[in-house]
Amino acid sequence: MLRWIILFVFVVLVELYAFQAVKTLTRIKWVLIAYQVISLLIVVYIFYSFATQFDRSVGQNKHTLFTIGLLLITYIPKMMLMAFMFGEDIIRVIGGFLKEFSGTTNESFLSSRRKFVSQIALGAAAIPFLSLLYGMTKGKYNFKVHKKTIYYPDLPDSFDGFTITQISDVHSGSFDNHHEIEHAINMINEQKSDIILFTGDIVNTHADEMNPWIETFRSIETPQFGKFSVLGNHDYGEYVTWPSQKDKNENFEAIKDLHRQIDFKLLLNENVKLKKGNDEIALIGVENWGIGFKQAGDLVKASEGIKQTDFKILMSHDPSHWEHEVKTHRDNYHLTLSGHTHGSQFGIEIPGFVKWSPIQYRYKQWGGLYENVGRYIYVNRGFGFHAYPGRVGIWPEITVLELKKGSKVA
Repeated sequence: MLRWIILFVFVVLVELYAFQAVKTLTRIKWVLIAYQVISLLIVVYIFYSFATQFDRSVGQNKHTLFTIGLLLITYIPKMMLMAFMFGEDIIRVIGGFLKEFSGTTNESFLSSRRKFVSQIALGAAAIPFLSLLYGMTKGKYNFKVHKKTIYYPDLPDSFDGFTITQISDVHSGSFDNHHEIEHAINMINEQKSDIILFTGDIVNTHADEMNPWIETFRSIETPQFGKFSVLGNHDYGEYVTWPSQKDKNENFEAIKDLHRQIDFKLLLNENVKLKKGNDEIALIGVENWGIGFKQAGDLVKASEGIKQTDFKILMSHDPSHWEHEVKTHRDNYHLTLSGHTHGSQFGIEIPGFVKWSPIQYRYKQWGGLYENVGRYIYVNRGFGFHAYPGRVGIWPEITVLELKKGSKVA
């Protein structure tokens, strides 16, 4: 109860300060009334949605996605307005005390608000508003192909130039545009890689989320070395309350079968050998293993029959697995492919200059290529989206990696 009271008081303060910014700029009565009515309707809708639609027996759906998006696009800009207006109030109060101490009594204690402060505040608030709006309308389908070349001195000769296309974190239950997804699938097919790897989270929770998209994802062309996949944390149905354990188990089995339906070979703590010419490399797939998440992954079991000297590619959904077990493992896993972080679906990336996302304070490896003494992990920024129904600055990703024999190029 207390937290709801605190939340209510906070919302009231945010709304009051945001209204002050608007009122400083205009005194047109109908504009102010319209602003207040719209703000009230949005607040009521958000509170009603959280009270009635966020059901743990259902999980995330289109309605909850919209509500979260509306919450963020409304209150992040308004909190920025509040910061500016509150800062101005601090200055006004200090000015009032200075006037009192100086004996200036013919003026009111607080000076009037300055129009230019409200103009600056609204201009600053427009940046997150427009960014979030773009992220929800265009950014979530702004697919980018990221290409990297990785050098290994012990790469088998026959695999020199071997190419991998990786996708991750599909979250099919969040999709709402068939045309955009079909375009992304075409982008995958255009890469003409030797193998396609999918590193987990095919749905948000329920297997039937994928039903409208099975034919679309089945159209991913099968390359020479096949299509392989692993499970992610969302594939276990851990984030909803099920009527019974039987229902949860049936959903899990149905999720695993989705991989078969889209012609991917699901690796469940197991491995396959990829043969080319007289050489072979090991492809290993573990179930989800993450700090703070389900730890069903069994690296020992998945690596049965593989020698320490074999060249290894590991598929493990959560990059914390690499950080806590894989990167220093005595069996030398050359390349790990992960996803999970989504790059927080928010950040700034300017190659060679800036790479920032709030997720970096949770994960050391959150997007792109990382190395530890010749062992690499690539963290895909995600194909889909979850919770916030958009992406700002961290765009949906299709990864293409080329393996080359030789020493690392500086």
